[in-house]
Amino acid sequence: MTTELINEAMQWVEADPDPQTQRELLEMISHAETEEGESLLRERFSGRLQFGTAGLRAALGAGPMRMNRAVVAQAAYGVATYLKERAAKENWTSTPRAVIGYDARTKSDAFARDTAGIFTAAGLDAFLMPVPLPTPVLAWATRLLKADVGIMVTASHNPASDNGYKVYLGGQAVGEDARGAQIIPPIDTEIAEKIADAPSVDRIERADSGWTVLPERLARDYEHEVTSLIPGIAPASRSLAVVLTPMHGVGGEVMSFVLSRAGFDRLHVVPEQALPDPKFPTVRFPNPEEPGAMDLAIGLARDRKADLVIANDPDADRVAFAVPDAEAEDGWRILTGDEVGAIIGRIMLERLPATSGSRRYFASSIVSSSLLGRMATAHGIEHRETLTGFKWIARVQGLVYGYEEALGYCVAPDLVKDKDGISAALIVADYASKLKDAGKSLTDVLDDIARQHGVHATAQLSVRVEDLDRITAMMGRLRRTRPEELGGSPVTKVRDLSQGSKNLPPTDALVYLTDNGGRVIVRPSGTEPKLKCYLEAVVPVENETPLAEARDIANRRLAALREDIALALGVDSES
Repeated sequence: MTTELINEAMQWVEADPDPQTQRELLEMISHAETEEGESLLRERFSGRLQFGTAGLRAALGAGPMRMNRAVVAQAAYGVATYLKERAAKENWTSTPRAVIGYDARTKSDAFARDTAGIFTAAGLDAFLMPVPLPTPVLAWATRLLKADVGIMVTASHNPASDNGYKVYLGGQAVGEDARGAQIIPPIDTEIAEKIADAPSVDRIERADSGWTVLPERLARDYEHEVTSLIPGIAPASRSLAVVLTPMHGVGGEVMSFVLSRAGFDRLHVVPEQALPDPKFPTVRFPNPEEPGAMDLAIGLARDRKADLVIANDPDADRVAFAVPDAEAEDGWRILTGDEVGAIIGRIMLERLPATSGSRRYFASSIVSSSLLGRMATAHGIEHRETLTGFKWIARVQGLVYGYEEALGYCVAPDLVKDKDGISAALIVADYASKLKDAGKSLTDVLDDIARQHGVHATAQLSVRVEDLDRITAMMGRLRRTRPEELGGSPVTKVRDLSQGSKNLPPTDALVYLTDNGGRVIVRPSGTEPKLKCYLEAVVPVENETPLAEARDIANRRLAALREDIALALGVDSES
């Protein structure tokens, strides 16, 4: 055990403002003489958390490689320094303004208050959300308050052990099309450099007061604006019965208010998951995409004979839906992100005026289904493909609707320039209600879209790893050895997006197109230790090919694509 490592750890303990992580680190130091203890301590001081376009996100704990008050203090210092230097260099006309939000995860409130104190001491005008609120409320408030920066303390749908720190820019810091959107390169690198230059935590100035705590009515203002997205006057009462789960997160009260205000009085909230709980006791991963995460909601929907299940993730920027389906094994079908993306696409196309004086765009990420592009083109709307993440989707000029398959939907870019699981849920619930009154359902809409544009079946293969080097090795393996065939069809085109293109910045991803309309995209996850493979099979629905048969063909092709890309990666196709 080196004296240098012990000294570094002790210096961190002395500067750490949090007694809990101080004790944790002292306990580790006390066991540092053992091989296992030394290894654990060395890992905590093997570097510092890397700040990127997603900000910070990691497990809670002591030391520079975990999320804690010391790491957050240095991040806040870096953001404040970045803003102040830009303000001076660019002659901003007013003092940099910041708005800070937080969810109900462990330490979120402390991280937010520390940020407010550091921003205030640095001379920024800081505004702190009054209570834990959804991420879309923070994104909306960044635009409303004309803030130059928005900070959201959340780890979104990550496990209970994690927390994170997201950064939005607005006001004087970016142009109109980017105000209220998450940061992109090279801004992340510039902020990271300021964080790296931050002094020891005990030397960072922190005010005890001086920031403004925003009024609780702020959330009501957001809710009223979201409700106004429904055209016309909302019915006083709806026939549609809805089950909602906030999944132990902060979206329950806001989502319930929005639905109730829109006339959904047959609303049932899953009691076990209704209130914020940072331990997420009923789910292993609080992500509606994860198997089993929606089981309680679907069980309640079955008991109450509901028509629609709405599931938000813990910070309510994502949303998933389930609908009754007699052909499903348990009578309920969870819609995929791409299916919901197409449904909302249909809703938005129906709502758009026939003529407009400006160019209007739909957008979706490269890993999302190609269906939205076909739908947009058929209706005379231009479509843009972006890298993954709403930091890219939200920046499309003239955007009227954007989505990505990971349950993210932006249905009102002028309101929230980010994914918003609350406004998207309302738009879909309103549409489902009108369909029910007309004797139809959301699955009928999906059938109609498939008949018009062909079956676009999508699926994923996710490989979760303990060692991130394994992801690098798998991507290297694919680059060295190109699959000649995928899903029983020759590979006709390969795109390595690491080199960038005219329309896309460089990103670590590979795209394979096959002769029979198949597509496979392989990329590392930006927020989790996973390698993700996105699969799509497109089968036209022609007069001689019934819809059911076309879907069966597409599903068989998806299964074959999954087997072949797993083989190419050297992993189990059931990962």
